[in-house]
Amino acid sequence: MRELHFKDNFWNSEIISTAGYDSIVQHLNDGKRTCKEIEDFMKARAAIEEKYAKELLGLSKKVCGHSEMNTLKRSLDVFKLQTENVSLSHLHLAQTMREEAKKLEDFREKQKEARKKVEQHMDALHKQKAAQYKKTTDAKKTYEQKCRDKEEAEQNMNRNASTSSSKQQEKLYAKTQQAKQTAEEADRIYSQNVSLLGKLREEWLNEHVKACEFFEKQEMERISTLRNVVWTHLNHLSQQCVTSDELYEEVRKSLEQCNIQEDIEHFINLRRTGDKPPASVLYENFYNNQRSAPTRSLPTAGRRAAAPPPPVAENDPLYSTVAEPGYSLIRY
Repeated sequence: MRELHFKDNFWNSEIISTAGYDSIVQHLNDGKRTCKEIEDFMKARAAIEEKYAKELLGLSKKVCGHSEMNTLKRSLDVFKLQTENVSLSHLHLAQTMREEAKKLEDFREKQKEARKKVEQHMDALHKQKAAQYKKTTDAKKTYEQKCRDKEEAEQNMNRNASTSSSKQQEKLYAKTQQAKQTAEEADRIYSQNVSLLGKLREEWLNEHVKACEFFEKQEMERISTLRNVVWTHLNHLSQQCVTSDELYEEVRKSLEQCNIQEDIEHFINLRRTGDKPPASVLYENFYNNQRSAPTRSLPTAGRRAAAPPPPVAENDPLYSTVAEPGYSLIRY
């Protein structure tokens, strides 16, 4: 299938029309706007990555498992370390995105400056062509009018050739000659303008083809650049996922080394308080404790002996002890 090109498909039947050229320029302006939009998108994404990285870095500095010990503590330390490394990788990603956005900006400005020269040259040619076309059109109108004046003068002279005097015939002849000369001069000016317009047209045709080829080349470069920029951008994002997963894999490896029983035994060996439980608390009867309490021996030297217990009268009440039957009864 035959490939289509700018230079073959943006012509117009009217010589002063610039519709085809304007259509190409408008498309290039739209493409430039797309470059700016993608550039702004990447800068915004870089800002998001940077904000995320800084918040993640701050999170990695917070206390996490400070009171833990042994293998779980080591795993949590690796977890915090790799979280910090992930945040640093996102900072690097943000910087990479800014660099890619800067490259796209430089490319856009470079194309803009190169286009500017071509557009200025084409705009000047369009103005010259339009001005020359107007001069040619005006010269044609003048030429046609002078030709009609000449024909009218000749017809007037021929009509009056037999009826007018010689003097009148001379005047008519002079007028006819004057009209003829004026028509010839108008014809010369008109022909000259047509020739100049033809040269300008040829120059414009050549420059239009060159401009179309230049613009098409720029458009191909722009599409290729944007395609590669987005592709590279996605590669960076994919690489970030791979990097993050590699860092997280280090955490997973550390967690695999986390031994539950070892941590239990480590805590026991470090903080043990004893291997014997306390004895059971027994019931102790107050009165039994009183009865079983040892009697105190009193010293005899230098002191009088204790007084004997008083005699119990016949009518005095007797108190039972706890060990006797009928503990709660009083006997008289």
